[in-house]
Amino acid sequence: MHDLGVGITLGAHQSIGFKGILLYGSREQKKKYLPKLASGETIAAFCLTENTSGSDAASIRTRAELSPCGTYYTLNGSKLWISNGGLAEIFTVFAKTPQQDETGKIKDKVTAFIVERSFGGVTR
Repeated sequence: MHDLGVGITLGAHQSIGFKGILLYGSREQKKKYLPKLASGETIAAFCLTENTSGSDAASIRTRAELSPCGTYYTLNGSKLWISNGGLAEIFTVFAKTPQQDETGKIKDKVTAFIVERSFGGVTR
């Protein structure tokens, strides 16, 4: 009569999968992603957990490097235990990025990226 798997899939999709886009996405990102995510046409996943860090965001090892032209990032790393990972088309992926702090020093900060499966390089 009730299927817990459907509830988990829907919860991961709505509660964490696309919540970052809903709350913090740019107007363009919201326009591009939210209609298909809200209708269920596409499914979202949340990619934080890593083998060596669990869900401790501060200790993740996945890195994102800005391209020399400054127009895109390349992400390198792996995530595991991703709810909806096998069926999602849109991923919120967390990676460390080098950023300059107020003192001028370069420090790693955790940054969220929207990654589409169609971008390439996404494997499972």
